[in-house]
Amino acid sequence: MLSNKIKTLPQIAGAIKKLKQKNKKIVFTNGCFDILHAGHVSYLLKAKSLGDALVVGLNSDGSVKKLKGKSRPIVAQKNRAILLAALEAVDLVVIFNDLTPLKLIKAIKPDVLVKGGDWKKENIVGFDFVESYGGKVKSLAYIKGLSTRELIDKIRNLKSAEARLL
Repeated sequence: MLSNKIKTLPQIAGAIKKLKQKNKKIVFTNGCFDILHAGHVSYLLKAKSLGDALVVGLNSDGSVKKLKGKSRPIVAQKNRAILLAALEAVDLVVIFNDLTPLKLIKAIKPDVLVKGGDWKKENIVGFDFVESYGGKVKSLAYIKGLSTRELIDKIRNLKSAEARLL
């Protein structure tokens, strides 16, 4: 039932309302999640442990392109959403087109806002808003050696080495 986990922006409000009526603690994070890897999974498991329901804001293909360059994303948003929804730790996935998830954060009003350790807490988009109503903002530890950028570089290096052999 992966499709039940993937919501549009209008649908996410209703899903969040139902969770909050059940007194569920909502955790929100966001990202590109291009080439899903063990670092992402570890991060999402840690994020989920901070509450009852984990909502992941997924950058659309267009916003990834603007943030990361024209060669990205490598994996299309529909497929990235399916992969995230397949993870047990993830309760809801919502794709957003903006460069930042601020509009989404304001719609969800999470109890906990989470980003990876490469973000200082005060630089996390939505930090002021979430803390204004008593929500918590957390920066989770980054796992060295596990990043999409490093995977892409490794693939490029392998391809270059292979080409030199030919």
